[in-house]
Amino acid sequence: MTPSTTNDRALPGDRPERGPSAWIEPGDLRVGILGGTFDPIHYGHLVIAEQVREALRLDRVLFVPAALPPHKLDDEVAPAADRAAMVALAIAGNPAFAMSEIELRRSGPSYTVDTFRELVDEAAQQGVARDLYFILSAEALAGLSGWHEPAALLGLTRLAVVPRPSSPLPDATHLAAMLPGGAASADRVECIETVPLAHSASDVRDRAAQGRSIRYLVPPAVEAYMRDHRLYRSDNPRRTA
Repeated sequence: MTPSTTNDRALPGDRPERGPSAWIEPGDLRVGILGGTFDPIHYGHLVIAEQVREALRLDRVLFVPAALPPHKLDDEVAPAADRAAMVALAIAGNPAFAMSEIELRRSGPSYTVDTFRELVDEAAQQGVARDLYFILSAEALAGLSGWHEPAALLGLTRLAVVPRPSSPLPDATHLAAMLPGGAASADRVECIETVPLAHSASDVRDRAAQGRSIRYLVPPAVEAYMRDHRLYRSDNPRRTA
């Protein structure tokens, strides 16, 4: 499904693309990729991105909103254009952050391995040796074996794993059990202690639907966007992507 079918608003940064990543510069040699539904983006996402950037000395963190998350094909998800607009607003103040519409412009389910194939191809076209780090939670890592082509994904990127309040970082034994290739793949993983904020996108949606405050859960610009577009309001059914 193309973004134009979700609503009549253009995607933020709707412009001729310079490449699949749009905002990775040739000089960005260490790049973190934070993908997700971002329904909506909140401070937990931003904290993780910034702390991983600092820990791994990344030149750039690229936020990649999913158009059709494979694990949420039957779920109600806010339109891609709205989710992308909120990401753009949330990261605007950090020059090390950027957003790509790579998955929003691709038809079909948003498989992470396809995104990394495009990013690796782009680096080759630029003639640079770029280290890519896929930022994901310990909770997501536990389900990695059920993803689309997990072994191929691990061959394209290193993993930057962060804890969740209910999912601490794995020890060596559990890490090996989660990875395609077992212990031999463990050197492709960086486990990074971050501040695991407890709130989630579903918490934000629920509070917004009830008309309750979401201040300090999302950036002010995201809060204003949600209010102005009446996203998630129980008295205004969400348009679905």
